[in-house]
Amino acid sequence: MRNSNNYVLTFAVIITVIAAVLLAGAATLLKPMQDANRKKEKQQNILSVVGKTGENDYKQFDELITALVINESGEAVEGVKAFEIDLAMDKRVKAKDASHKLQYPLYVFEENGKKTYILQLAGVGLWGPIWGYVALKEDGKTIKQVVFDHKGETPGLGAEINTHAFESQFENKSILNDNNEFVSVQVTKGAKAEGEMHKVDAISGGTITSNGVSNMLMEDIQFYLVYLNKSQS
Repeated sequence: MRNSNNYVLTFAVIITVIAAVLLAGAATLLKPMQDANRKKEKQQNILSVVGKTGENDYKQFDELITALVINESGEAVEGVKAFEIDLAMDKRVKAKDASHKLQYPLYVFEENGKKTYILQLAGVGLWGPIWGYVALKEDGKTIKQVVFDHKGETPGLGAEINTHAFESQFENKSILNDNNEFVSVQVTKGAKAEGEMHKVDAISGGTITSNGVSNMLMEDIQFYLVYLNKSQS
């Protein structure tokens, strides 16, 4: 009986080791493909806020987009690639260590002699991370388009942040008031008044996620202001 038990245990251990080796090998083999897919998705999201939504537009990303990295002083940082910045992780580090210096990716699209500034955002919703991109027109204050996404918000509620109905509200809103002071764009219930330039209607039943979008916009757009102001002068 003991020999039988030893055989079963040995067999189980061998199967477990083989499975682990196969899984590790598969993960290693698939990683380049997974990384390429993530890069492609990110490129498509960035291009989508400037109206480049073609299936193969991402292949022209490097031709269409100039990628910069901006520091807290509004200066372009040399030697750092925008795609290598994990903004959500950097913000978590900053929350624990105030001395940590944040750096933000900035993507510039130019067409017909006009620039569009694409700002990257990272925040927190009800159930986890939310993120997005805001395209500002050449004036540095008027929103051209936005795109948002999430990791695990509730379908039909907070998950609505990545629908056209929600995102389209931001078009032509302004992040500055009449005195050129930064006010961002607030996600607020019932904000449907005609001519309201700094508010959009919140998601019904998605208050926490809506607040997360508001906070993300306020915090992250503000980071870019020094650079944007310099670009307008």
